[in-house]
Amino acid sequence: MILVFIEHKNCALNRTSLEAITAAQSIGKDLGLKVAAVLPCDKDCGLAEEIAQYDLDKVIVAKNDKLGIYTPDAYADAWEQVINETNPQYVVMAHTYQVRDFAPKVAARLGREVVGDCIRYRAESGKLILSRRIFLGKLDADVSIGGEAPYFLTFQSGAFRGDNAAKGNAAVETMEVNVGDIRMTPEEPFQEAKATVDLTKSAIIVAVGRGIKSQENIAVAQQLADVLGADLAASRPICDSEWLPIDRQIGSSGQTVAPKLYIALGISGAIQHIVGMKNAGTIVAINKDPEAPIFDISDYGIVGDLFESVPVMIEEIKKAKS
Repeated sequence: MILVFIEHKNCALNRTSLEAITAAQSIGKDLGLKVAAVLPCDKDCGLAEEIAQYDLDKVIVAKNDKLGIYTPDAYADAWEQVINETNPQYVVMAHTYQVRDFAPKVAARLGREVVGDCIRYRAESGKLILSRRIFLGKLDADVSIGGEAPYFLTFQSGAFRGDNAAKGNAAVETMEVNVGDIRMTPEEPFQEAKATVDLTKSAIIVAVGRGIKSQENIAVAQQLADVLGADLAASRPICDSEWLPIDRQIGSSGQTVAPKLYIALGISGAIQHIVGMKNAGTIVAINKDPEAPIFDISDYGIVGDLFESVPVMIEEIKKAKS
């Protein structure tokens, strides 16, 4: 069996959990294993019925009054019990901050390791070979897993698409779990900016780089974003110059995104930026430099001045909508 972690806040789903479901379903198909979802909660959560609409063997609601608010102590206790009672071969999770907090704790209790931030896998002779990016994405390393199950895996945001998760009809069952003492009191989640945007949920992103030339010219990109219903983002130099807030930064020191469409305007394609967006469904790049690295990963490229190309794109999109 494969257990997949469903992350939520007050029964509001973290959408990256759907990517974890897709990953678990794919692994299950390749290895001939059933997949069950686990949802820690303090009550009968309506989210369980939503998750039950996917192709899973069952949805397990790990229930305890102390699971209403996330703490690593409570989640580790709950997960340890679920794992001991279900005896899974794999535990699959999205590589979120929450997972990075508690998953190593659970694995250490069981004498296991976590292979984290994977970007893909392949099955060989009934075992998995996992790929991870190293040296800021300059190299990919293949990792094999040894020892006894369960094996803990986390996948990078965008490694799998949540909308590819197969639908089905799963049973929902409740497992009363024991949770010990909680050694901390959670505070409200930290936010760097009052208007923090979660670009990981964006379907379309228009991103700007040095080629935008000045803060005033960002309005051109914003117009394109507006007609597409997209979110505006940027490479690090733009945010370092404070032309856009830091919560709009894409890359190794910003957000990792996987929208259906990513339009890069005046972005050369430094590896630090590429690792944050290369899993986008379709990548469109506009840059004056025909040798810009961004073109190496682009599905469509325009070698030219963005200030000439973008207005034309805006007009054509408006015509198509009318």
